[in-house]
Amino acid sequence: MGFFNFFKRDMGIDLGTANTLIYIADKGIVLNQPSVIAYETRSKKIIAVGEPAKAMIGRAPESVTVVRPLQDGVISDFDMTAAMLSAFIGKALGDGSGTNRLRVVVGVPSGVTEVEKRAVEEVVRQLGAKEVYILEEPMAAAIGAGLSVDDAVGCMICDVGGGTTDIAVIALGGNVTSTSIRYAGDKMNDAVIQYIRKNKGLIIGEKTAEQLKINIGCALMDLDEDGNEVIHRMTASGRDVLTGLPTSVEVTSKDMLIALEESVEIIIEGLKMTLEKTPPEIAADIVNSGLVLTGGGGLLKNLDRMIEIKTGMKVTVAENAFEAVAYGAGKSLSNVEKLKRYSTNSLRR
Repeated sequence: MGFFNFFKRDMGIDLGTANTLIYIADKGIVLNQPSVIAYETRSKKIIAVGEPAKAMIGRAPESVTVVRPLQDGVISDFDMTAAMLSAFIGKALGDGSGTNRLRVVVGVPSGVTEVEKRAVEEVVRQLGAKEVYILEEPMAAAIGAGLSVDDAVGCMICDVGGGTTDIAVIALGGNVTSTSIRYAGDKMNDAVIQYIRKNKGLIIGEKTAEQLKINIGCALMDLDEDGNEVIHRMTASGRDVLTGLPTSVEVTSKDMLIALEESVEIIIEGLKMTLEKTPPEIAADIVNSGLVLTGGGGLLKNLDRMIEIKTGMKVTVAENAFEAVAYGAGKSLSNVEKLKRYSTNSLRR
């Protein structure tokens, strides 16, 4: 028996709109790649997945198609999602040992339909996995962030990903109430692109918008000891709206604050909406325990402070915010009985 157990592997997958992360028991996060795939337009032959494919966005010739097979937390291109996932799992296992004794938990956005959940499960099964569970991302993120999801005392999580912001109030191992907004990191990038075009006369790409958001984006300005705003600056390059020629402009953190204002507002509205649907007893618990932010978008500078100001709740950013879903998905396999309760699909052999 021990010999067979040696081959049994537990894997957690965060199948995200922007990034796919894979966690393997005893190894931690073994893969963190953009959810992008590039293929030959005619023959559909896969050219690249992940980082190399992302580098082709906006640069590929007509003979090459570059896609993000998940849009707004939904699988928009099923075949390419399957091909991408297959390549990632192969890369994560790395030693040609196959997937036949693999137990896999896949984290999906809470707004995903039953049909899509079954489709994701099918992809992983086709790769030969022995057991597959589908876990909604807020639950996976909560487990990954170390919240006590089994307690009667409620806890609240807000996972700001690339395509969706998933908010959930969890108690006794289940979602008491949840909201999935198709508004997250990608829409923030779009907001930055629109703002820079309108106010700076510069057309920038998605990659530049994302770098601006990560480096100088904020939900609230930093203040120095004297109470003055601390301004951070960055140069953005792109194409001049009028001349069409390449040029650069300076963008400040103040610009980014204005560009992202509406995005932050939408996330806060989603939180308020979720709280309104929460039973009073659990709402009282949350006042004490506060809210935990996870996901790449949860790392937006001062988003936690802005939420505190607007809702009066205590907000913490999970230490492993970016990896929380993948960690939670993998760790949930340590207790399969509980996982069956958390999971949205009963185990079908």
